[in-house]
This record gives sequence, structure tokens and C-alpha cells, in this order.
Amino acid sequence: MNTACGLLLHARLATLADGDCDLLDDGALAWRDGRIVWVGASRDLPRAFDDLRDSATDARGALVTPGLIDCHTHLVFAGSRADEFERRLRGESYAAIATSGGGILATVRATRAAGEDALLAAALPRARALLADGVTTLEIKSGYGLDLATELAMLRVARRLGETLGIGVRTTLLALHALPPEYAHDRDGWVDFACNSLLPAATGAGLADAVDAFCEGIAFTPTEVRRLFVAARRHGIAVKLHADQLTDCGGAALAAEFGALSADHIEYSDAAGIAAMAAAGSVAVLLPGAFYTLGETRRPPLATLRAQGVPIAVATDLNPGTSPLASLRLAMNLACTLFRLTPDEALRGTTVNAARALGLGDRGRLASGLRADLVLWDVESVAELVYWIAGPRARRVIAGGRELGSNAAP
Repeated sequence: MNTACGLLLHARLATLADGDCDLLDDGALAWRDGRIVWVGASRDLPRAFDDLRDSATDARGALVTPGLIDCHTHLVFAGSRADEFERRLRGESYAAIATSGGGILATVRATRAAGEDALLAAALPRARALLADGVTTLEIKSGYGLDLATELAMLRVARRLGETLGIGVRTTLLALHALPPEYAHDRDGWVDFACNSLLPAATGAGLADAVDAFCEGIAFTPTEVRRLFVAARRHGIAVKLHADQLTDCGGAALAAEFGALSADHIEYSDAAGIAAMAAAGSVAVLLPGAFYTLGETRRPPLATLRAQGVPIAVATDLNPGTSPLASLRLAMNLACTLFRLTPDEALRGTTVNAARALGLGDRGRLASGLRADLVLWDVESVAELVYWIAGPRARRVIAGGRELGSNAAP
């Protein structure tokens, strides 16, 4: 179906209309012009939608959810870091590899050497894999250019991916990801450049929806990140933060101080930082792919997040070094098995809470007036959706009312 209008009948609808995953059995959902116009019991479908009945799909009791949202990826890059995977297997740490010239800077070298078309060609199969797994909205970060031209090129490629695939793409300028080689002995100079040149150029060109930084002992200090966030505030752009992944740097509290959309990773965040996030309304984005790949043992403070009522999202963190994961549904499974989320929490974390982590109020739920982003799954329950370890489960993926089948195929 390649029309922006349609009708599903006899589905088990996980609407998440009130944020919960209660299922509406034998439900119907209609959409016109890319927007949902009716959700309810199949028997109650109004006569006003009779024109859609001839082309309606009988879901035969299958689960239908909102389109999944991958709210943290580094999907645009060149090259591979499979060699680092082997080095870690031999006992080297992520930090040791990074300080020896590997890590992020290895991807920076490859990405700078690639042109925009090559970056797009490399990114398309990764994006299509996510789409085939039920993703209809992606966040894509820069951060592998670390110079003006390549950072802007990465953001342009991210925009082109959305246009090419017919999905929603939110772009994030990861201005402070690593120290580029040109500034190896001039940290202040790079932070100044990020604040006074890179950020204005990206926002002025309309290429960035948010700004991000890597706040960590091997990356940037809270003081340096604060300078970037103050500049972001001047430019009126939202902020996000890689926070407390390897150590407690006070990243969660720093993100909350600036009303960040989200603080991501947060394995080492303390109770005060989580309380600050709760007060600020920031989302906690859990990234089990990196936890798994790096063989980490410190889990995010899930009990504290629950107790404080912090919204919890789940994302792939798709990147070449620490999370080469191109399945959001597998990330959901990992979040349950490694972090002990419930299946309902995992689904909320990839729909309504992931939308919140991107500042998007028009998706992540099945309700009238929202984007017609939905997935018809070959399962009957939320638990079954999360229980399967990868493998194709999405029968149909619809974004903005249009079938993604042909675009999403690898």
C-alpha cells in the first residue's frame, strides 16, 4: 500500500495513548493524509470510513504498535572498527584503545576521507535494516567529522536519509565527541570552535535539531560541556548528553541543569543526578548495545529511575566502535535481559518515551491526530515481540501513512 490513507481491522492495538501498553483487542485504526483519524473497536468503526473498507487489512489478531523510534544513533560514518573488537577480546580496554589513536578518531579519519555520496551509500543499508525492524523515526548524530566541513556533511547526509527513505530523521550536532588531532594540544581552542563556529554554522543552515556532547573522563569535562550548552541556549537549540557512561562525572545533573531532552547511557549516574533529571523532565536513554559490546558490568540505576518517575527510553546507539547494532528490537531484548526492564517498559522506551527524548509530540502513540506511524507484527503480545532474539517479525511498516516495504528492503 503506497497511499497515505488506510484501514486496519481486527488488530490487537497497543495504542500507548495514556503511556501504558494495555491492548485493545479486535481494534481498528484508520488514517488519511498521513494522520490517524480513528482508533477504537472494529465493531464501532463509523460509517464515515466505509470508503476505506474495500482496501482494509485484516490483521487477524496480530499485534499493532506505534512505529518504533530509535532515539540515539551514530548511523552516518565510514569505515569499520572490527579490529578494535578483536583487541578488546584480547583484553584491551575501550579507554586504552582510544588513547592509543583508535576509537572515535579512527572513524574520524575514515569519515573525513569519504565524500557525502559515499557516506550516504554506506548509511543506507544500516538505516534500511532498522526500518525493516519496525523503526519509522531515527535520530542521527554527527561527531565523526570534528571539522566544519565534515560535520555539516554528516548532518546533510542524515537529512538526505530521511528524504530517501520516507521516514522521520532528527539530527543532532555532536559537537564535543572527541578532541580532533588538529587540536590535540589546544582543548580550549576546540571548545571555542565548537561553540563559536560549528554550532552557529549548523543551526544557521537548519541542519541540527539538537546539540550533544560526550561528558566523560576520556572525553570532555562538565565545565567544557557547560560552555557548549550555554552557547546552545543562546541559539535556542535543545541539548542532549552522553552522560556517566564509564564514570560518574555529574553528567545527569548537568543535563538536567540545562533542561536536556535526555541523558544517555547513565550507568554511573548517582541518586542526586537522577532526582535532578526527574525534576527537569529529562528522559533517561538506556543503550544496552554498548553495555553488551564493551562487556560492562555496572547497570543503569533502574530502581532509582523508576522510583523517581524518570521516563526511560531504549535505543541502539548504532555506531562502528561500541555498538554495531542495527536492530532496535534486539536492543529492546537486551534492555530486558541485561538491565531487567519489563517488555512493557521496553515498548514504551522505543515509542512514547523515545519520542519525548527527541522533543516530538506527534508520534510514539496510536491516537487521532498523530502521524500514522505504525507496525503490524507477526506476534500476538508485547512480551512475544521482545522475547524473540532478532529475526524478521515486522509484517508491515507504515510511516506517515505510507508503506515502507519497498524502501525498507535491504
